[in-house]
This record gives sequence, structure tokens and C-alpha cells, in this order.
Amino acid sequence: MKRIGILTGGGDAPGLNAVIRAAVKTAVYEYGCDVLGIKDGYDGFLDVEKGIVPLTIESVRGLLPRGGTILGAANRGNPYARKVIRDGKEVVIDVSDEIIKGIKSLEMDGLLVLGGDGTLRIAHELYQKGAPIIGVPKTIDNDIGGTEVTFGFDTAVSTATEAIDKLHTTAEAHHRVMVLEVMGRDAGFIALHAGIAGGSDVILIPEIPFNFDTVVAKVRQRVERGYLFSIIVVSEGARPKNGAQIFSRGGDAVYTPRLGGMGGAVGEYI
Repeated sequence: MKRIGILTGGGDAPGLNAVIRAAVKTAVYEYGCDVLGIKDGYDGFLDVEKGIVPLTIESVRGLLPRGGTILGAANRGNPYARKVIRDGKEVVIDVSDEIIKGIKSLEMDGLLVLGGDGTLRIAHELYQKGAPIIGVPKTIDNDIGGTEVTFGFDTAVSTATEAIDKLHTTAEAHHRVMVLEVMGRDAGFIALHAGIAGGSDVILIPEIPFNFDTVVAKVRQRVERGYLFSIIVVSEGARPKNGAQIFSRGGDAVYTPRLGGMGGAVGEYI
């Protein structure tokens, strides 16, 4: 390989800049490759003059402690469903062929796509159109099939665990049931790992539908044993038996539905 590209798509996650840095250093020092950075996800290919930047050893120096991504990310940048205004009306169009054209015009031998399930699904579809894709699994949710662990997950668990630790003292002092809703979409890894690490009393995850009355029974059991507080961790995608997930926002051709609110529902029931 003589030239490779790197893009980051979807939401930002810890480790993006570290991966960019590692890829650039390896490509330059070990293989003598030129590296191009694609700005704002796949959108960078739509205007190669403004959306493409060279990545050198100097440009990635000092990146390890920096959050976010120096390339920018677009979690609304699906080339197969892009909103544009035509004749004064908002329409959804497919610009995937323009992405392929941009990749070929840059004569890249490989494109590193750092993203989660949505970004990598698009990458797979572009690969089927002939794009030389190398997928790098990035998501705090740890929900990419075929991977043992995704980067971003460890930091998410550490952050959620710290939140649980801090809730304990207030819950105990004020004799409260504290409900913490965490991210994860349809995967309960963050809730499960952080809940166990933080010593929570109840963990509700999407993979196991729960019963509201069972949660209440656990809280009452703790009170009877002299523990006048409880910590409950709820994954945003959790659902009750014979019930449905709760969404804070619906979806359409471009936007995916956004989960959120189950923690509040659990709190109200208790």
C-alpha cells in the first residue's frame, strides 16, 4: 500500500485520536505510506478539496490525551440517505456513488473506517461497491458483531462506575432509591459491567426483560434487612416483560430512533 485514508464516523468515543495516531505512525514509519484524513466522516469525500487533509507524524503528535477526534465525526452522515434541499423541498437522496468516486480519485489503497455499527454497516455496503475498506470497531456500547471488545467501551464503563460510586453516599445519607440510566442502545454491556463494578443492587439490561414488581420486591427486601437505600442501574434499551422500549425521539429515513426514559419509568413505578 502506498496511500491510505482514515475517517471517523458516528458519535465520538474515547480512543479515536489514539487510533488515528497509531495508524499514522505505523503507516509512515513501517510502510512509508502517505496518509490522508477524511474530515467529518464520509462527508469529506463530497468535497475533496476541503474535506481531505494530509496526516503526518507532526500532525498526530500529542494526540494521546486528547478527547474527541481531530478529523471530526458526522453521526448523520449516511451517504445512502442524505437530506438535501431541492426546489425548496427537503428530500432524501443516495450519494454513495459520489463517495466511491471520491475514494477512487484519491487513489487510496485502503480506507480505515473508525466507527460503530451504523458507520461500519455503511462501510460494508461501500466495500461491496469496490471500496478498499478496513473496519476498526469503535463504540462505547461494545455491540459490534465479531469483536471481543470495542475501543471506547472501557472508558465508558469507568465513567459509569464512577457515577455509581458517587451516588452511593447520597443514597445512603438520604435513604433514597437512586436510579442511574446508562447508554448502550440494545446491548447491556455498560449497565452490566458498571453495575457489578459499582456494587449496584439491581441491573436492568435489554437482553433480559424485567418485571417492575420484582424490582420493587428487591428494594423492600433491602429495607427489611436494614438497608434504607438502593442503587438501580438501567440500560437505556431495557424493556419490561410484555412491554416495549421507551424512546425519547422517533426516527425516519435519516435519523435512527433515540432510546431514553426507562430509568424515569422505573423510578416512577417504585
